[in-house]
Amino acid sequence: MTHSRIRLRVLLGAVLTTACTCGLLAQQAAPARQVRLALVNVPEDVLRPMLPSFTARTGLRSEIVYVGNDPFSAARNGTADLVIAHYGHAGVQPFVTSGLGRWPQAVFSNQMALIGPPSDPAGVRGMADASAALRKIAASGSRFLVNNSDGARYLEQTLWTAAAIQPAGDWYLNRGSRAIDAMRDAAREGAYVLFGVPPLLRIKAQERVDHEPLVTADPILQRIMVAIVVNPERVAGVNAVEAEAFQRFLLEPSTQAVVRAFRYPTLDAQVWWPAGRHNQPQD
Repeated sequence: MTHSRIRLRVLLGAVLTTACTCGLLAQQAAPARQVRLALVNVPEDVLRPMLPSFTARTGLRSEIVYVGNDPFSAARNGTADLVIAHYGHAGVQPFVTSGLGRWPQAVFSNQMALIGPPSDPAGVRGMADASAALRKIAASGSRFLVNNSDGARYLEQTLWTAAAIQPAGDWYLNRGSRAIDAMRDAAREGAYVLFGVPPLLRIKAQERVDHEPLVTADPILQRIMVAIVVNPERVAGVNAVEAEAFQRFLLEPSTQAVVRAFRYPTLDAQVWWPAGRHNQPQD
C-alpha cells in the first residue's frame, strides 16, 4: 500500500470518528422534551402531585416555572408553554384575543367558601345554600367583612341579591381590604368572609388563624380554571406539542377523577372539582 493511500485511510477514519463523536455528544446534550407550566397562586396543590403521572404516561417532563398573580408574563416572554388560571382572571381575555394563546380549555374548579370563626355565631355551618347562610348572618347581626377582591365582591353581591337583602349596619364591615388582607381582617374581628379555601389553608399553616370553611356545598362557590396553550406562532421558543399533551392529560377522565378525589390532609371537604365536561367532547 502506498503512503498516499495510508494517509487517506487515516484521514477518513479520523473524519468518521469525529462525526460519530459529535453525533453522540449532540444526542447527549439534547434536552428532554418538556412542558413549562405557569400558574396562578391556587392550583399548585392539586397539580404538583400529578406531574410524575404525566411523565409516566407520556415520557415528557413537566415543570412548574411560575406561581403568582400574573402567569401570563411568563408566557409572553417565552418561558412558559401552558398557562393555568381562573377563567375570570383579568389576563385571560387579552392574552387569547390578541392571539398569544390558543382557545382556553376548562380543566377544574377550585373552591371559595363562606369562612367564619369556629364558634359560628350565626349557625351556618354545613349549609348548602350560601345566600340562605348570608340571610342568617344578617338576621343574627353577626359580623360580616367585605372581601374587595373583584371575584369575591361580585359573588357577594350575587348572594345578597339572591337573599333579597341590602346589607347595612354595624355588623357589616368594609375595611377596604382584599384577598389575604381581608381574610386577616376577618380573623382579627371575628367576622365571616368570602375567601378561597386553598389560600386559607396556606395562611393557617403559617399564622395563627382559627377561622374555618363553614359553607362550601353551594356550586356558586366554585371557580372554574382554564388551561391555555401559548401560541408558538406569536411567542418564540414555545413547546406547543408538549403543552397540548399536558392539556389533554388534564382532560382525561382518569385525571379528572384524581381531581375529584383530591383532599387536603387538614380538611375532609371537597374543594377541587373536575370541569373537563364544560368543553367540547374529547375524541
